[in-house]
Amino acid sequence: MQNHSINLANTLNQGLYDLQIELSASTQLKILNYLELLAKWNQVYNLTAVRDMPQMIPKHVLDSLAVLPYICGTRILDVGTGAGLPGLLLAMARPDLPFFLLDSSAKKIRFVKQAIIELELKNAFVINTRTEQFNSDKKFTVISRAYASLSLFYRETARLCDLEGCLLAMKGVYPEKEIAKMAKMPVHLESFPLQIPQLQAERHLIVMRPF
Repeated sequence: MQNHSINLANTLNQGLYDLQIELSASTQLKILNYLELLAKWNQVYNLTAVRDMPQMIPKHVLDSLAVLPYICGTRILDVGTGAGLPGLLLAMARPDLPFFLLDSSAKKIRFVKQAIIELELKNAFVINTRTEQFNSDKKFTVISRAYASLSLFYRETARLCDLEGCLLAMKGVYPEKEIAKMAKMPVHLESFPLQIPQLQAERHLIVMRPF
C-alpha cells in the first residue's frame, strides 16, 4: 500500500505546509495509505462521491485537518463519521488523543474498522449506532461535518459534551440562518472561516460551548 506517486505525496506535503501543520513522514504515509484504501473500497461501497485521489487531498484530508487548532478537550467523538472524516485523519495527526467514530451505517463502520487495523491506529475506536441513540458515561468534544443543521447538531449532542470540551460543526458557506436559529439556545457560539489549500470553496467552523 505504499507505492504512492511523488506528485500525490508532494501535493499532501504542500497542503500541510500551507496549513502550517507539521506531520511526520510516517504520518503522511499513513494518510496516503488511507486514501488508497478509501479509493479501493469506494469502488464497491460508494463511501464518498470524490473518486479521484488527488482531489481527496484538499476535499477530505486538508479540509479535515484544518480544524486541528480548534480541537479541545481530552476525548473526541466524531458523529456521522462516514468514511472516517474527519475523525480518522485527526486521529492520525493527534495520536495523543482518543477518537471515537460514530456512524449508523454498518458498511461505513466496516470500512473504518478495516482502516484502523491496516493503519495500526491505537487511538481510534468505532461506534455503530445513531447519534440520538448513543449514551455514554464519558463526555467528549463532539465534531461533525455531516449534520444538516446547527440546531439539530446541538440538540442531539450537547448532552455528550464535556465541560472542558466543545461542539465543532464543520460547514461550507457561512450558515447565517442556522446561526440565527441558535439565538435563544443556552450556548456560546463562535464562527471561524477556514482557508483550505487547493480548494476553491468556502469553509467555516462553528464552535459551540453549551452552558
